[in-house]
Amino acid sequence: MNLPLQVSDFNALKECDKPIHLAIGVFDGVHLGHLAVIEPAVSSAKDNSGVSAVLTFDPHPSRLFRGDAGTDLIMSLKTKVARLHGIGVDVVIAKTFDEEFASISADTFLSYLLEQLPMLKAVYVGENFRFGQGRIGDIQTLIKSGSALGIDVWSIDRIKQNGLPISSTRIREALREGQVNLVNGLLGYRYISEGTLIQGAQLGTKIGFPTMNLLWSPECKPRYGVYAVRFLIEGSEQWKKGIANFGVRPTVTDGDAVEPLLEVHSLEDCKCSLNESIRVEWVAFVRDEKQFDSVNALKDQISQDCQVVKSLMSNG
Repeated sequence: MNLPLQVSDFNALKECDKPIHLAIGVFDGVHLGHLAVIEPAVSSAKDNSGVSAVLTFDPHPSRLFRGDAGTDLIMSLKTKVARLHGIGVDVVIAKTFDEEFASISADTFLSYLLEQLPMLKAVYVGENFRFGQGRIGDIQTLIKSGSALGIDVWSIDRIKQNGLPISSTRIREALREGQVNLVNGLLGYRYISEGTLIQGAQLGTKIGFPTMNLLWSPECKPRYGVYAVRFLIEGSEQWKKGIANFGVRPTVTDGDAVEPLLEVHSLEDCKCSLNESIRVEWVAFVRDEKQFDSVNALKDQISQDCQVVKSLMSNG
């Protein structure tokens, strides 16, 4: 059967004639702890001529109960789906976590999944997985249901770093603190921004530091400041080194009245055009964004920042 390499719903596997190995979770960030749950599903599916699938949720389930006060996601659904396919997942099912889904009882949760996915043979979850109405279901509930339905249940212990569990919560906190090295270490890859290049105010060009302005608005916003980055323009295979500012540009704008913008200045020769797609990988935090007394003072600081970033990235 032809499997869709994109976001799907349950219907994508309704007619599947191969055993389905399903990992379940929000998997925000698709970090190292998530890989411990997802990779066994991918491996088992390959070993048993099956299909590996991920059931994830968008928006975050907390939005149903807390609205705008719910958890801010690290990555967009589009980026998450691409990441999941990149590690070998065949099908990504994105389920809206609505009142109907939240009302499914813990005892009938697996039965519900089996109805949606008739070839479901195994589920993979983290040890702290909770599900069902009121989140009263736990691993033992899942095992009991799985035993009755002929579905294997795999519970994976949490992965730790420096004695602390790797979690999306830790990554969000580190992002907001500008701790890029910690973020990248917990993710297992560099934190990324992806989007389309848009027209800016051209101030960077006027002061000798032209920037590429990225249309990018994450829910969980990194600390406002200057960062060492590398980037890839759509259609190119060569990564370039750069320096980026993420924030509200207080020196030249009324900072409280504008949306944050990601501006990238290339430290190498680079050609790009408006509306092209760009992928930015964050390497290191340099300094906080701040307001300068003049544009000339800002220019002098950017020049210093460029030298710092060049030194940081001198070894690649």
